[in-house]
Amino acid sequence: MRVLMTSLAVEAHFNGMVPLAWALRAAGHEVRVASQPALTEAITRAGLTAVPVGTDHVHNDLVRQLGAELTGFYRDIDFTGERGDDYLSLKGANTLLTATFYAQANNDPMVDDLVAFARHWRPDLVIWEPFTFAGAVAARASGAAHARLLWGPDLFLRMRRAFRGQMDQLPEELHDDTLEEWLTWTLARFGRGFAEEVATGQWSIDQMPASVRLPLGQRTVPMRYVPYNGRAVVPEWLREPPGRPRICLTLGITSRDMAYPRLFSLDGLFDAVAELDVEIVATLTDAQRAELGRVPDNLRVVDFVPLHALLPECSAVVHHGGAGTWSTAAVCGVPQLVVADMWDNVHRARRLAELGAGLFLPPDELTPAGLRDGLERLLTKPSFQDDAARLRAEMLAAPSPGDVVARVEELTREHREDGRDRP
Repeated sequence: MRVLMTSLAVEAHFNGMVPLAWALRAAGHEVRVASQPALTEAITRAGLTAVPVGTDHVHNDLVRQLGAELTGFYRDIDFTGERGDDYLSLKGANTLLTATFYAQANNDPMVDDLVAFARHWRPDLVIWEPFTFAGAVAARASGAAHARLLWGPDLFLRMRRAFRGQMDQLPEELHDDTLEEWLTWTLARFGRGFAEEVATGQWSIDQMPASVRLPLGQRTVPMRYVPYNGRAVVPEWLREPPGRPRICLTLGITSRDMAYPRLFSLDGLFDAVAELDVEIVATLTDAQRAELGRVPDNLRVVDFVPLHALLPECSAVVHHGGAGTWSTAAVCGVPQLVVADMWDNVHRARRLAELGAGLFLPPDELTPAGLRDGLERLLTKPSFQDDAARLRAEMLAAPSPGDVVARVEELTREHREDGRDRP
């Protein structure tokens, strides 16, 4: 079987695809990973075959240019429906996200090159991360089956269904679905029409534990999350057990650091924990390290440590709520203090708190005292460790990437167009 995997050029979105790519290769399948040129090194570093397509996206540049107006709107989008599914808000989010994110990240040169490669290579299956709609377009243009590989709760599908459900109650002349319009125009270039599965996948592979997964009725293949952090070397200092509780602080090295305003100052964070009898391991980029003033004695600053190696040695982790960090901490059984302010990060943080495996600290509550009190609770209240261990056990009980290959093969045979010319 030939499998084409595709992601927009954001390493954090790609990393969650690597264990399944390895499993498919180990099962004897051919795998190619296509993305914009900026991701080529990360793909080959993972031991996978890269297919550079198109030109690098300019989403981050757009966010910088529009600044607070755009990031403020992004933060106001309610993917969870907790504030009520108001149709105008859903329509506004669909319109703005399509124009400023989806169509920017899946630019025309990338889509054109990806379709050309798919028609040349003729994959049986295209697996795409949830925002890389180019993968669905390439699958539809080449007759391949296709599936989304989720890295978080499927809030996109939840919001998509809420929006479409309300729009369908309106007279047809009032229907206004910008995502469908963009995908329709895109597909028309290749002689294919729109179907809702181009936005949502024919099925999904879900790496969230059952207690966090959203029950949306779509055909889903549950799969255990296996951490992958890129090139990994275990440093010598990590081979010795810590003499006091170790806490990891990571802000995530993602597009957020490049284009979105910082939620907090590093000096403020470090001052808050300077008096705690703990060891803080802070993973910081060169730019973040340059911001530092006084470095407390209990702080170890490093440029990178693979989280799957560091977190099992930690008593707690403080982070921004990103999918990879959240899932790695959960599968390692580490209590989490999550500072999150937008999109799926907030949902994951709230659900974590509901499960008792950590705390959610909204940005407006992020004070030195709030951070210090939260960490003291995680370190002194045994229930957090107990509930984090339960969440870990739930994640480990899910089928591994190798275990789901047979089910992926079955669904591919079911959805692949018959009668295609094979190479």
